[in-house]
Amino acid sequence: MDTGSPDIRTSAGGGSPRAAAAFRRAKLLTGCYLAVSVATLAAIVLLRDDAGAVNDAVWVRGCIVVASAVVTFLCAVRAARGDRGAYRRLRAVSAVMVVAIAVIIALPGTFPVWMKIDQGVCGALLLAVVLLVNSRHARTAFAAAR
Repeated sequence: MDTGSPDIRTSAGGGSPRAAAAFRRAKLLTGCYLAVSVATLAAIVLLRDDAGAVNDAVWVRGCIVVASAVVTFLCAVRAARGDRGAYRRLRAVSAVMVVAIAVIIALPGTFPVWMKIDQGVCGALLLAVVLLVNSRHARTAFAAAR
């Protein structure tokens, strides 16, 4: 049954092997982002009694990052299957999170150094996702199905 969504998983049906590879990498990168985010939240829980390492801002940011990582990963999985809406959400969420991470790193004093380093790792992963999903191959895979 044709749903009008592009088949970017294979080169059959007009799909692109390069687009499929880009979305495989995007799924891997967003999966790593999710893993790092969950590990960070676990570290926050373990360090909760250390006021120098964990404050209210760290708790809030840690929870927001895990939630956004889940959404980002699910969007990457669905976009790789050809879901145009998930593709648009993946492009938006990954770009917004990169900007938010840059702000977190730049803010003086609010977050401890370990959290800023963690956010830098997350930002690098998401920047790679932004580049992949905005590549010509990824955009073309979805533009062809219009």
